Amino acid sequence: MSAESPESQSPGRVPEVLDAWRMVAARRGFEGVLPLSSFTRLRDALCEGPADGGQDGDVRFAIDFDRDGLQIPYVELRIDARLPLECQRTLQRYLEPVHVVQRLGLIRDEAEEAGLPEGYEPLLVPDDGMLRPAELVEDELILAVPVVPLMPGTEAMERDWPVQEEEQAQANPFAALAGLKKHDKKHDG
Repeated sequence: MSAESPESQSPGRVPEVLDAWRMVAARRGFEGVLPLSSFTRLRDALCEGPADGGQDGDVRFAIDFDRDGLQIPYVELRIDARLPLECQRTLQRYLEPVHVVQRLGLIRDEAEEAGLPEGYEPLLVPDDGMLRPAELVEDELILAVPVVPLMPGTEAMERDWPVQEEEQAQANPFAALAGLKKHDKKHDG
């Protein structure tokens, strides 16, 4: 970490590390743009492919530190991005628009979590008070990735596919037992 304090840096640049409690006291806010490629934990969830223009590979975000009416310290994140994902219906690459607004209540220990108002997610601040804005943004993007990505405009295929008798027999493990039972009745009678 440089000797330069976060307050003395240029207004357009987001520091790599911030002192959360100093930022809350100063009611500071930052805006920035980061390339999707800089988020190493998110990378595995994304679909690789050709670049779709300069804007699609970037994440725009704003981070504001403050206290609410109850004097609870928080950091509010606003994130806009287009994540390249693979549609699970068509297996084609598409861009998922993501818009996140999340308020994180800053807590020093887990016991403070119960005191957070509704709509706040807890953020356990390390003992040294230092936060990495890029990690906060990446955490929210990871949470925004759909479990099953589906390209808008693709419809589910709803069609009855006839099941062949042999497939039905293979799907029912007791079908063979039923056949044996019928075979035993013929030999007993």
